[in-house]
Amino acid sequence: MKRLLRLLQWLLKAAVFFTLFAFALNNQQETRVNFFFGTYWAAPTVLVVLSAFSLGVVIGVLGMVPRWWRHRQAARQQIVTPTPTTEVPRGI
Repeated sequence: MKRLLRLLQWLLKAAVFFTLFAFALNNQQETRVNFFFGTYWAAPTVLVVLSAFSLGVVIGVLGMVPRWWRHRQAARQQIVTPTPTTEVPRGI
């Protein structure tokens, strides 16, 4: 059963890779991204898409950091340090 799941995972990864590879091969024409004041960036379409995706990931992670930091601090405050206890002797 584990062997079958590993095979299916490998096939899924291969399918994703070949799909993205075909996308890259089909989008090699040059694209022009216009900025302000007449400046522009000319690059293959696949690089423009990859750059936009990477920038989105970075912005998403940076936007998540404050919430993650607050959650981490709250979790630290909930940890109770062990206190010494006195044992009550049970019947003599």
